[in-house]
Amino acid sequence: MQTPLKYGCNPNQTHAQLTSPLSDGPLTVVNGAPSYINILDALRGWQLVRELKQSTGQPAAASFKHVSPAGAAVAGPLDEAFCKAHFYDNPDMSPLATAYAKARSSDRVASFGDFICVSDTVDESLANIIKPEVSDGIIAPGYDPKALDIIKAKKGGKYVVLQMDPAYDPPSVESRVEFGLTLEQSYNDSVIDAALFNNIVTKNKNTPNDVIQSLIVATVTLKHTQSNSISVGYQGQAVGVGAGQQSRIACTRLACDKADRWLLKMHPKALALKFVEGLPKSEKVNALDQFVRFHELDDGERGVLATALTSMPEPISEQERTDWNAQFKGVVLSSDAFVPFRDNLDRAARSGVKYIAQAGGSARDQGVIDAADEHGMVMAFTGLRLFLH
Repeated sequence: MQTPLKYGCNPNQTHAQLTSPLSDGPLTVVNGAPSYINILDALRGWQLVRELKQSTGQPAAASFKHVSPAGAAVAGPLDEAFCKAHFYDNPDMSPLATAYAKARSSDRVASFGDFICVSDTVDESLANIIKPEVSDGIIAPGYDPKALDIIKAKKGGKYVVLQMDPAYDPPSVESRVEFGLTLEQSYNDSVIDAALFNNIVTKNKNTPNDVIQSLIVATVTLKHTQSNSISVGYQGQAVGVGAGQQSRIACTRLACDKADRWLLKMHPKALALKFVEGLPKSEKVNALDQFVRFHELDDGERGVLATALTSMPEPISEQERTDWNAQFKGVVLSSDAFVPFRDNLDRAARSGVKYIAQAGGSARDQGVIDAADEHGMVMAFTGLRLFLH
């Protein structure tokens, strides 16, 4: 099977195609003309949501950008504060639609122009959630007819719609060509389930069931995120993903900063923002993101924010930020390899993280365990490294 693509990673890379040794490949282009990066995002994202569905039994969704997830989640109820903070007018959604609403909410700024990946057949509820969003395409195992009509109309009828055969399993050995040379390795078929978090090495060993689900979601997300990577999870959602950094603390800072912003968007001061009439949703998203990190903005950025609001409210103070984030119970952090220094846990504690999953096996394990005990955290050693390059 051969499928021509628009171009490679860049327009000057004019030769681009998708090939499969199967005469009837598992991936079908239903609409649009996918690019090389669209296909990479789709295939990486499909593996993530497929595994989330297998591990949790819940419909799953991911919002992919540049071959890493901006957010990922399994289905779950959405409360009023969540819907208001993330500009959803109708909380009456199908389970699959809630999964994507959660996944896109993780980092709405990063999800602008995302590739959507879902584990189940796309229904009309999800299609209506997707309809107003800026997105490049979607991959799913199937589409209800009305949902497909809604989605295909996006981008003037050019929206990329891909369908994946849910029965397809990849070969046990995978390969890639780099600079004309071929590398091969076994496909990473490691299973992420509740048993992975049984080896608790801290004094505190209390791990509720909802926390286990969040640890599964955060860890499956890492498995399909460019390394080094850290994922912060909450209520079945990866709310902060730090990807592709050369140091683990840089990943931790990124993931925790994103998680902080996600939590603060539901702060009463954030929910009370009044936007100027007619402001597009994308500009509201940017303004809200700027407001919750007001302390980081320079005078010019604060001026831009002011133009999006009818009046500038009092910013969220540092103490208010700390108090607000501390009230959220069940915040987890997962690492794709061992955590070498306690600075990662010290930073995580400031974001209210109480549950940690990491591979373990560092020469400095005891110092990290001691730090977890100081913070009253529960920490599990998984013994499983999840690097992805």
